[in-house]
Amino acid sequence: MKVNRFAVAGPLEIEPKRFGDARGFFFESWSRRSFAEIGIDHDFVQDNHSRSAKGVLRGLHFQDPMPQGKLVRVTAGRAWDVAVDIRRGSPTFGQWAAVELSAEQCNVFWVPPGFAHGFLSLTDDTDFLYKCSDYYAPQHECAIRWDDPDLAIAWPLDGIVPQVSARDEAALSFRDWSGRA
Repeated sequence: MKVNRFAVAGPLEIEPKRFGDARGFFFESWSRRSFAEIGIDHDFVQDNHSRSAKGVLRGLHFQDPMPQGKLVRVTAGRAWDVAVDIRRGSPTFGQWAAVELSAEQCNVFWVPPGFAHGFLSLTDDTDFLYKCSDYYAPQHECAIRWDDPDLAIAWPLDGIVPQVSARDEAALSFRDWSGRA
């Protein structure tokens, strides 16, 4: 497997070895031993699956307290996936890393605990799967605006008008969230 790192320490893009022929392909999407060797040594406790139409934008979500690490991949379609460093005291606090995930590439994105997470579906019927390192705790869920000017995330909108939930539309700005102690 190939591991791609970002200027923001923590997130990783993993490109697994694919084996294929005219019948199809095979790859390991998760191996505790292989992933531990690259620093992802978590007990995943929950798997989630979402489907989104083209232009659906979900995020930027996180839990505080009880942060979740997320190992994410797309099994149908394509998505632009973003991780924002919200670790107070981190030298890259407020910076982001992003990768395009696709069913065709079979790539995987590691979003460590301490990062806000969001994605934009680039095709209809994008299936997004993710393993979580802690359980969903609705009492601790938080969101930061996906279009926050201080974060300046380069979403590949290319004429897409993002479809955002009411919850995400009402999310705090990064400045308002980070100003809370």
